[in-house]
Amino acid sequence: MLLLALDTATPAVTAALHDGGSVVAESSRVDARRHGELLLPAVDEVLKQAGRTLADVTGIVVGVGPGPYTGLRVGLVTASTFASALGGVPVHGLCTLDGLAYASGLTEPFVVATDARRKEVYWARYDDFRTRVSEPSVDRPADIAEQVAGLPVVGAGALLYPEAFPDARGPEHQSAAALAARAAELVAAGGEFLDPRPLYLRRPDAQVPKNYKVVTPK
Repeated sequence: MLLLALDTATPAVTAALHDGGSVVAESSRVDARRHGELLLPAVDEVLKQAGRTLADVTGIVVGVGPGPYTGLRVGLVTASTFASALGGVPVHGLCTLDGLAYASGLTEPFVVATDARRKEVYWARYDDFRTRVSEPSVDRPADIAEQVAGLPVVGAGALLYPEAFPDARGPEHQSAAALAARAAELVAAGGEFLDPRPLYLRRPDAQVPKNYKVVTPK
C-alpha cells in the first residue's frame, strides 16, 4: 500500500505519503492564496523524500472540506487527475476537519473549528480523535459559543476567536500526514470513505450579479 494524501481546504497546502504502516514523507506550506502553485511541488517533494514515483501510489486520499471554493477544488481536481493517470486507482474522500481531529490525539469530547472567513468558522463536534458526532457546519463563533462551552477547540478557528473558544488546542493547521494515517486505518479495517466531492456548506464568494443587464450592440 502507498497512499498519497492531499488537502487544500484550508490555508495549509499539504501532502503526505503513507505505506500502510507509517507516514514516510510529508510537506506542508501555509499560504491561503497559492494552493494551485504549491500543491504539485509538495507532491513532488514527498515522492522524492520517500524515494518513490507517482506510479508506486495505490490510492489517493483527499480532504473534501469544508473549505472555500477555490482552494478546495485544487486538491480535489488534482486527486482526480492523478487517479486517472494511474489507471483509476481509488480516491478516498475524508472530511478535512477529521484530519485535524485525528492529529489532536484527544480522547475526550472536543470541537474542531477552522477559519471560514466572513467572521465564521467551519466546525464539528467529536467524542474523541477518531469519532465525529456532528455534521460539519458553518456559523459565527458567537452563535455556537454556548453549544461548545467547556469543550477544547482544535484548529485556527479557536485562535482567531478566543472570546468564543477560550480553550484552544493544537494543531492549528491541517496536515495530510494525519489524513493519510486515518485513511490507512480505515482501509485496513474496511471502513467507509466519503465521495471525493467538495463540501462547501455555502455558496462561493464570486457570483453572477442579480438583475444582470445584458448589453447588446445597437
